[in-house]
Amino acid sequence: MGVVIIILLILISGTRLEAQTCKVIGKTELMEFSKDGDLNIAGVFSITSTSKLVDNNYQAFARTMIFTVEEINRDPSLLPGLCLGYKVYNGCGTQNLIRAAIEAINGNDPLDCSGQTLAVLGHSSSGVSDDINTIISAVSVPQISHLSTCACLSDKIRYPTFFRTVPSDRFQITALVQLMKYFDWRWVGIIYSVGTYAEAGTSEFIKEAQREGICVEYWIRYRKTSMSKFRTTVKTLQKSSSKVVLMFMSLSYAKSFLSKMEVFNITGKQWVGSESWITQTSLYSADRKHILHGAVGYALPQVSIPGLGNFLLSLKPDESQSTLIKAIWEDFFDCSFTPANTSTLCTGAEDLQTISSDYTDVKIFREENSVYTAVYSVAFALHMLLQCERGECVFGKIYVYNFCIVSLKVFDAMKHVNFSTKNGAKVFFDKNGDSIAKYDLVNWQMKEDGSVEIVKIGQFDNSLPEGQKLKLKDNTKIDWGGYNDVVRSVCREPCPPGTRKATDKNKPVCCFDCFQCPEGTISNKTNSLDCFTCPPEFWPNEVKDQCVPKPTEYLSYAETMGTLLTAFGTFGVFLSLLITTIFFTHKETPIVRANNSELSFLLLFSLKLCFLCSLTFIGQPTHWSCVLRHTVFSITFVLCISCVLGKTIVVLMAFRARLPGSNVMKWFGAAQQRVSVLIFTLVQVVICIIWLTTNPPFPNMNMQYYKDRIILECALGSSIGFWAVLGYIGILAALCFILAFLARKLPDSFNEAKIITFSMLIFCAVWITFIPAYVSSPGKFTVAVEIFAILSSSFGLLLCIFAPKCYIILLRPELNSKKHLMGKIHQPGNKSLEKKCLPMTQCPQ
Repeated sequence: MGVVIIILLILISGTRLEAQTCKVIGKTELMEFSKDGDLNIAGVFSITSTSKLVDNNYQAFARTMIFTVEEINRDPSLLPGLCLGYKVYNGCGTQNLIRAAIEAINGNDPLDCSGQTLAVLGHSSSGVSDDINTIISAVSVPQISHLSTCACLSDKIRYPTFFRTVPSDRFQITALVQLMKYFDWRWVGIIYSVGTYAEAGTSEFIKEAQREGICVEYWIRYRKTSMSKFRTTVKTLQKSSSKVVLMFMSLSYAKSFLSKMEVFNITGKQWVGSESWITQTSLYSADRKHILHGAVGYALPQVSIPGLGNFLLSLKPDESQSTLIKAIWEDFFDCSFTPANTSTLCTGAEDLQTISSDYTDVKIFREENSVYTAVYSVAFALHMLLQCERGECVFGKIYVYNFCIVSLKVFDAMKHVNFSTKNGAKVFFDKNGDSIAKYDLVNWQMKEDGSVEIVKIGQFDNSLPEGQKLKLKDNTKIDWGGYNDVVRSVCREPCPPGTRKATDKNKPVCCFDCFQCPEGTISNKTNSLDCFTCPPEFWPNEVKDQCVPKPTEYLSYAETMGTLLTAFGTFGVFLSLLITTIFFTHKETPIVRANNSELSFLLLFSLKLCFLCSLTFIGQPTHWSCVLRHTVFSITFVLCISCVLGKTIVVLMAFRARLPGSNVMKWFGAAQQRVSVLIFTLVQVVICIIWLTTNPPFPNMNMQYYKDRIILECALGSSIGFWAVLGYIGILAALCFILAFLARKLPDSFNEAKIITFSMLIFCAVWITFIPAYVSSPGKFTVAVEIFAILSSSFGLLLCIFAPKCYIILLRPELNSKKHLMGKIHQPGNKSLEKKCLPMTQCPQ
């Protein structure tokens, strides 16, 4: 029946004429305290539940309202000449709370100033405030809530006259999400209670958390009466992988939930509380230590209200005829004013300081400050209206005429209040009727005596810039419930640099996969969505989190291969010098004179150059080294082959000259030999000049062959030039080999053609093998193959041509004689060959 009456009232008030007055239907008797004044303010509180007193500090709220009204009346500057009155209503259950609000505005007439309630203070429940404002906004009565935090109440279309001095849950949600981000809690669970406050708050938290990359593993609604669902909640907590649990509940539901959780030993969870219960130490017990020890959450800022503590403790049952005061007194001291009901008789002289309860805990004030500032906001609105009456209006249009203040004018003035209370709190309302959002971040810490202490460890101030809103206090130790450090709560650890993050559409965004970056790519930040390719000159390090310069590769003197090749080249030079010395010291001997000593010394000189040119291929390529290594190599080898070719032709001409009537030697004398060597060499010089002037070799960074390193090499410039010089060397070597092969059957005393044939066979074999090896060898091995070909072919020529002669000179001197060199070679069936001195030699004396 009562619900029908309320609905009827709403319909009537929504369609009333301006001159109509809201009237209460039925008996209420809900007002507990009152004081008549020139102007009145009403307070609606839940001081009692359906059947018993509720020790939830609501008694202190009512007393705080009375204290504040009396403090305002003592201030002659705020409302001069006026006395502010109050009416305090106690609602027993939601239905009575709404009836109390209706009774508070009963008789409000927009055209009549007398006896009106100019504003309603209350309620703490968001759901109740929703219902109250739906009714009283119809008669333009401003409602100022001290604890209704639901963000839904900021909707000025649905709740046009609603204001609050407690931060909206929109800010609490922002603060909670920032807390999760600060400690990197990306994987959380939520247990929330039924009702507008918890349901709306949970919904907003999930949305805000998702925007910030925080995932909710589960969200479970708790009902006091459903045991089967509670067991499901416990199983979810036990099986969940998230380590952080947000308990978003009103105080009464938090008490019920914790009482049931006592028997379940669920550990390893970090509990985060909502503002409604996080500072209520009465919730703590030894059986709940595993839950509440180390819990964190946001609370209304702790403030000091001078005189309020003494006022609360001065409460006496004889000060009022209210039966509520007597009931509270009996509950506090476990006594009775009726002797028949108890053995202990209440005298009314008991001292409240001797008991411990939320009401008597007057060392700090949090929620009480919201009541305090709510009453002051109405007083300052009235103050502004009085200024308008005196012609000093500082807001909007002047509504005050003939000193008649009605609720509509108070409502308009409330939008413009901006003041500071005596304790320094700044008070004003934004366009949604919300006040400044500040919270204390608190932590449940255990004392040595086993009791719990609520310690402030930080603060959240929404008025500060982004990134500075949440600040933790310096040097404040946080109690993590027995753990040494903050718990980790992530579905998946962040993907480290060097990997990329891949989400799965079938999983929450926090439950992603991490994949190693592909070869040649990096990621240099955590949870990178992509891997990036390094510049050409760079390559990823081992962990693929940054690009580092690629190591360069070239044949250096310091490495083993370079050292060995340098040693062989140096040894070749030394050996050439040694043979030159031997030949020079024995230049008058028959074997030296008989083997064309001039060409021999020129050949030895060219071989020295061949060994030396191999050293130009070792070391980091430069412009000059690239030019020199190929040109010097090609010219010295042509000089060398030209000398060998000259010696071969001399041998052939010498035996051709033995034929009767032949004078062929006059066409290939000493001058012709020198000219032929010079011409053969000049041809190569011309080829090199053309190569160097058109497209010369140059130092190059080869990044194509290897992905992870750079080959420093000498690019050929013109491949035609390179193969042209090699081809020319090959042509001379082939010609020399053919001529030497034709002269291989000459008499033993003139067998240098056989030696040349063998040496040129080695030379050609080396360079024919060089071509495929050169083309297929990577990096510095290409250079090593070329040096090896130079050294092996040079050693082949040096040893094959000069080693036998040195053997005779040093070890078989008896063979180094004219008789041996000029002796007849008898062949069966043939006449003896006539001994002659070979042309271009000196006959031994």
